[in-house]
Amino acid sequence: MEEKKEKNFEEIISEAKTYLDTRVEYTRLFFIKRASKLFADIVTSAVVVVCFVLAFLLGTITLALYLASVLNSATAGFGVVALIYLLIAVVVFLAKDKFIEKAIVNFTIRKYFNKLEEEEEEDEQKV
Repeated sequence: MEEKKEKNFEEIISEAKTYLDTRVEYTRLFFIKRASKLFADIVTSAVVVVCFVLAFLLGTITLALYLASVLNSATAGFGVVALIYLLIAVVVFLAKDKFIEKAIVNFTIRKYFNKLEEEEEEDEQKV
């Protein structure tokens, strides 16, 4: 009887160790998956932002050169573009507290929860 209890106790400890090892491995893989998705999201977002910034800068230069040819003065063309950006900066500064920050926060939260929902749906489909 004593031997059976010892054997059962040893089996329970062995199974608990196996369970714990499996759980640790699962957690490690889960965090690797999350980190990989986060890294991929950051890289793709950075590429999109860089492309957008380049397009924006080149568009700005194109506009300034066009205005320079229309106004017959390079200084005036680039000055008009600078004034446009100054006007945009003032409007953004005045509207940031009421509209822009809230919109960015809502967009970020919505994007995060949509990603979580997609991951949950993928996990449910796998099971």
